[in-house]
Amino acid sequence: MYSAADLRKGLRIKLDGDPYTITEFNFVKPGKGQSLYRCKLRNMITGAQFERTFREVDTFEAADLQQKAMQYLYKEGDNYVFMDLESYEQVYLTDDQVGDTKNYLIDSLEVEILLFEDRPIGVTLPNSVDLRVEHAEPWAKGDSVSGNYKPVVLETGYRILVPPFIEEGEKIRVDTRSGEYITRVKE
Repeated sequence: MYSAADLRKGLRIKLDGDPYTITEFNFVKPGKGQSLYRCKLRNMITGAQFERTFREVDTFEAADLQQKAMQYLYKEGDNYVFMDLESYEQVYLTDDQVGDTKNYLIDSLEVEILLFEDRPIGVTLPNSVDLRVEHAEPWAKGDSVSGNYKPVVLETGYRILVPPFIEEGEKIRVDTRSGEYITRVKE
């Protein structure tokens, strides 16, 4: 159990049966009366955000969160299928739960699945992923009007800007946190 004095940015707590993370935190001590703790909370399942003020006497339960290593298998309709590497059980996540991480999901990619009370609620990717370039416009030498980068489409359908020497069919390393090109990968 946490008390209001334990609240801080990044803390994960359970409120009304759902896991929340504190995105902003302010301590207020009025001249008279109890101290107040103003927090901005984000629901880790729905993504909804709201503000709430707590008093010193309020207590909170820690959110029962676990991370489990799993492997991405395939997409089935609107669901993404992952396999537990220990028990070989399959877990389904919706398009909303996967979010922007779908831009980097390729077959057999090992990821961390965030579980709340044994229910999957999110995906954590490795810091970088190697992806094949499916489509790249040809680049004419001396074409500096368009800048030093050109758009390409990766095997997942994600569009990214890369240096002009990158060709169709090559593998590149992409930073999953920023979505930017890192380097060309030798095969």
